[in-house]
Amino acid sequence: MSESKQMPTFQDIQDARKFLRGKTEITPLMYSKTFSDMFNAPIYLKLENFQKTGSFKSRGALFKISMLTEKEKTAGVVACSAGNHAQGVAFAARASGISSKIVMPSYTISAKINAVRNYGAEILLHGDSYAESYLEAKRIALSEGRTFIDGFNDRFIISGQGTIGLEIIEQLPEVENVIVPTGGGGLISGIAMAIKESGKTTRVYGVQSENCDAVIQNLSGGPVVGSRGFTIADGIAVQNPGDMNIELIRKYVDNVVSVNDEQMAYALFKLLERQKIVVEASGAAPLAAIMSRKIDLKGKPTVLVVSGGNIDLLLLSKIIFKSMEIDLGLVRIECKIPDRPGTLQKITSSISASGANIFHAEVDNLSQDTPVGYQNIRFSINVRDKDHLDILLERLKESGYKFVVKSD
Repeated sequence: MSESKQMPTFQDIQDARKFLRGKTEITPLMYSKTFSDMFNAPIYLKLENFQKTGSFKSRGALFKISMLTEKEKTAGVVACSAGNHAQGVAFAARASGISSKIVMPSYTISAKINAVRNYGAEILLHGDSYAESYLEAKRIALSEGRTFIDGFNDRFIISGQGTIGLEIIEQLPEVENVIVPTGGGGLISGIAMAIKESGKTTRVYGVQSENCDAVIQNLSGGPVVGSRGFTIADGIAVQNPGDMNIELIRKYVDNVVSVNDEQMAYALFKLLERQKIVVEASGAAPLAAIMSRKIDLKGKPTVLVVSGGNIDLLLLSKIIFKSMEIDLGLVRIECKIPDRPGTLQKITSSISASGANIFHAEVDNLSQDTPVGYQNIRFSINVRDKDHLDILLERLKESGYKFVVKSD
């Protein structure tokens, strides 16, 4: 068995801490009065979105590469990822003065490709799925003699991520609960080992996406189906957790729960709105778990690990808009109206007269289902309640325009 396939030890995490000092950030632990008041417990945010590359991944990647032999460093490394692991490996390779090749699925958006390329990695787009990209990365490792850097199922990767646990108990010795986003298991297994082997009785919880809860499936002892569908939390969208991670989770983690995309999106919005921090969906999973009452904090000091902040800005804008619909009582209504001067003014006057406020308006003349001579008008409006909405729709109907409420 190679060293990387041996189980990590507490000494490994301590060694990683010494090695990473000055190479990675000791990320802030932010107290949140807003969330503390909301959940009747002291809530702190461990901000790994402020880490180098925007996520925790650089910790494990740097420590892993430091353990390579000179021969292995000369040959370079290869990894497979469409997200944070790719940036972490590329950053760590450049910092270590070695070459890196990153295999990314062909559907990877240009922003992520450019982010990895900016760290000096050679990019190869291959495959229509992570599984296909993974196989190509393993083929490259074999044919070119490069070391494959696993995203989570590796002794030194886990140890590097575990340094977060040491920081947490130093920054908040009285911590009673730590809640961690969980995908492949490298982050939570490292953090949990660091905390529990330090002699703490702190409870450690994992949070998965409902659509990709393979760790929960493994722990339950039932069939493991991996992914059940798409999730916006690509940072924890792992179908096959590492075997050593599962073993460590069984030993050190108190419970693992799941949340859905809507819950993570709303938690993400609240972190932006109330704490003024940008996080990715997986980084918002711990807050989503306590907002949905999946974990009982018992009024105890609690740390939420915000694992990263690398989010597509288009997705972020959609999340902001949908969350504002929830918070501001926004309702979307739609109607096909005659395409002639004065029509739109008549409609907006009716909306104003009803006491509603227009948040957003969109006119579409090009949809195939819009008849010639008409235009499709959509409004996002702020109403007080359902009765107010009914009054508005009736007023518009009296004006000759039958609007329908859209839920999508």
